[in-house]
Amino acid sequence: MKRRQFITLLGGAAAAWPVATIAQQAAMPLVGVISLLSPETMRRPIAAFRDGLRDLGYHEGKNVMVDYRFVEGQYSSAPALVSDLVRRRVAVLVGATQVAQIAKQATMTVPIVFNTGADPVRLGLVASFNRPGGNLTGVVQFNQGLEAKRLGLLHEMVPRADPIAVLVDPNFVSAEAQVRDVQEAAARLSVQLVILRAGTENEIDAAFVTLVRQRAGALLVCAAPHFYVQHQQIVLLAARHAIPVMYERRDFAEAGGLMSYGTSLADAYRQMGVYAGRILTGDKPADLPVVQLTKFEFVLNLKTAKALGLEIPPTLLARADEVIE
Repeated sequence: MKRRQFITLLGGAAAAWPVATIAQQAAMPLVGVISLLSPETMRRPIAAFRDGLRDLGYHEGKNVMVDYRFVEGQYSSAPALVSDLVRRRVAVLVGATQVAQIAKQATMTVPIVFNTGADPVRLGLVASFNRPGGNLTGVVQFNQGLEAKRLGLLHEMVPRADPIAVLVDPNFVSAEAQVRDVQEAAARLSVQLVILRAGTENEIDAAFVTLVRQRAGALLVCAAPHFYVQHQQIVLLAARHAIPVMYERRDFAEAGGLMSYGTSLADAYRQMGVYAGRILTGDKPADLPVVQLTKFEFVLNLKTAKALGLEIPPTLLARADEVIE
């Protein structure tokens, strides 16, 4: 073959590669994932989601495409993201409670896999746990129902703390239910509460100023995507003001928070990946029972406890799933 002919053929093949790749991608099913959190915060859950897909034989970029969108605590942007992915006719749409609620209103045909911390039947997402019906199914963590448990553990850690401050995101769908839960628990424990509402970074800063002014001896940070996004800010403020704090997830304790109690977001996303894979293989959301996560993690940060001058009660140490030293 002459050199000119070889170059012509090589150039033609090279030009065809992107076209072939685009055609291959177009033939792949598309999964849309909308997270209320940030890409960095979601690094471990997204890796778990991919593991779940792989369990069903789906490998991202090879036989399935995944479009990740991150709200980063700005809930008002979620409707537009849902509309865009529905318009693109994704094969499966994945998201948390508020995303699922918006998606349910936007489409009756696109399969939706949700992750929620509340009762999905009461929220109107599914007809029942065993037979969801419609186009939604997913995973329940019941995280938002754990505020009373977290308050009890915090009180056990610092029994003389009174009042105890409670940080709530007023923009979060379960905020008022969380306040009711902790108020009922506080009454049983005979502890006074200082309810602090913060939906922005500046409001979080202001909440800590109020906390100090009210002489709160400890802080409970209620579960909320915005607080998860801002967990570095909250942990640093807690350290600066030397406040013992109870959080919802291990990420806070790993970042230097005193203690956390809740389910694993990575576990939830792995199951969501499995369900997304099952739907891609032909299963219907209506026939996939809602999964209830029953494993809870209680994490203590011993280094932070020492910095605060706290001695962890032996009863708490015995119950801890992990102690960070």
